[in-house]
Amino acid sequence: MSVAQEQHRMTERMNIAVFVDYDNIEIGVKTTLRREFDVAVALDALKERGDIVAKFAYANWNRQEGATRQMAENAVQMVQRLPSPRGDKNGADINLALDALEMAFTHSHVNAFAIVSGDSDFIPLVNKLKEYGKTVYVVGGKAFTSTILQQNCHEFISYESLLTDVGGPPQAIERPAVQEIRQDRPPRERFQPKERRGRPAPLDLAQAMPLVERALQVLERRGVQPQLGLLKSTMLQLDSAFTEKAYGANSFSDFVEKMKKADFVNVSGSGGRYMIERKTSSQPGREAPKPEEALPMLRDVLETHRLEMEEGAAAEDLQSWMQTEHPNFNFTAYGYQEFAEFLNYAQDKLVVRVLPDEERGLMVHLGAEFYPPALPEPPAQPPPEEEEEGPQPYVEGQPTLLEPNPPPPKPKPVKRTRKAASTSGEKPARRPRKKRTD
Repeated sequence: MSVAQEQHRMTERMNIAVFVDYDNIEIGVKTTLRREFDVAVALDALKERGDIVAKFAYANWNRQEGATRQMAENAVQMVQRLPSPRGDKNGADINLALDALEMAFTHSHVNAFAIVSGDSDFIPLVNKLKEYGKTVYVVGGKAFTSTILQQNCHEFISYESLLTDVGGPPQAIERPAVQEIRQDRPPRERFQPKERRGRPAPLDLAQAMPLVERALQVLERRGVQPQLGLLKSTMLQLDSAFTEKAYGANSFSDFVEKMKKADFVNVSGSGGRYMIERKTSSQPGREAPKPEEALPMLRDVLETHRLEMEEGAAAEDLQSWMQTEHPNFNFTAYGYQEFAEFLNYAQDKLVVRVLPDEERGLMVHLGAEFYPPALPEPPAQPPPEEEEEGPQPYVEGQPTLLEPNPPPPKPKPVKRTRKAASTSGEKPARRPRKKRTD
């Protein structure tokens, strides 16, 4: 996208249609944040980006009586999802996608769509809406929204960053060994509801500098002055999951002020027309480690506790094992505010499989890479062809394969005499008379 197109998209007023996959977002927020999903929080965040012109929520509302009131209070149209006989929820995903595409075709004034879900099944929908020139927002939790979905929309709005109460710093979770828990406590007692969590503790500001410097370099190559709004839009182009609230800032201008105080960037101007410039002499060693560098440690712990992982383990147990066996491991150093966010990344890499459970919380299972597919069976070999044998030599008086009973040899012709002819009753042939000569 060129600078002119990006500036036009920034200045264009957004008419947003909101589509809520309630079943997905509700269980994701409940299992990762231990709180109920509030649709008003998501709608307030979208109102900062444009006008909301349509609101739809998809669920089996017969089982969500408590949520119907808040939907009605926020004027959200509730679309009933009829569960299939097999009990899956693909029907809601298909209905949501079809309704969103129909609105994209029939309502030309709607130029932005917000998908409130963490389901990776909506990636084709997001790509198709972008193909038709629509701006796409995704609202979901960083701990349960597919990282592929986060990176493919125009802007990902994390539900955690919208919470007002801030949680404490991430600490090691001291829990007894799984074997001791299973011996001393009944199965359901160890899964007590935990206290609700607020916004995670902010990340180190230095971890945002690689993205800031990259965005400033892009603007320099384009020959564009790095103003405040253009810098943020460029950063979202490079990383749609970026949010200044992850670094403890309430706004992007507050984020820039924090970088200025930390002596990361040079800021000039006033009155909302700030100009940001990167430092000419960047300090070495500020680049954060990449998330894939932590996967070998996770694989090692999963292999060590493979027996416990066969039936699934709580995310808190896995975090405790990681911190016990790798004391230097710190998920915040890799840009994650919570350990569940790191597990979400590992799930997209097929290392683990994360399943939310309303009673037990976030459960982690071994990923597909621990169960490689069986080797294909070799193709069936055709039976060996028998070599054709030449014709068998014929031996008189002995049977052969071709002729088991060979015909007897032909008898030799017998000379018949007059005596033999008389005994057989036949008239003997008359001998020619000799002519007399006188």
